[in-house]
Amino acid sequence: MSKKRSVSVSRLIDAPANVIFDVLADPARHAEIDGSGTVQAAQESMPERLKMGSKFGMKMKIVLPYDMRSTVVEFEEDARIAWAHFGKHRWRYELEAIDGGTMVTETFDWSTSRAPLFIEMMGYPKKHVPSMQKTLERLEAVATAG
Repeated sequence: MSKKRSVSVSRLIDAPANVIFDVLADPARHAEIDGSGTVQAAQESMPERLKMGSKFGMKMKIVLPYDMRSTVVEFEEDARIAWAHFGKHRWRYELEAIDGGTMVTETFDWSTSRAPLFIEMMGYPKKHVPSMQKTLERLEAVATAG
């Protein structure tokens, strides 16, 4: 039996999928929606809008500042976007239009990670859930701000 190596959080957002997706596909807005407090700003000279294979960098901070480069590894316009960095685990957003808005699901998927046991030993799956909930709250505020 294989072990599930992903955690997800969902939120119904009263906005069209294309509006929400436009925020997710704009790396300059990632610090604005990040609920973990680690994403500080986008690095200079990056794509204005992400697409499959796009490479982008973020200025990060966990105790000390550092830079992180990621690549878009999943992409379906207005429906799904995911990126991964050197560790190969993925941050995925899936959007589904339903009555009342768009159901947005954020997933931390470490099934593709180079070091899945390290991620589990560090407790990241459980630690990420509250940050993901806050990210979706912030995404909702940005997407519905007009």
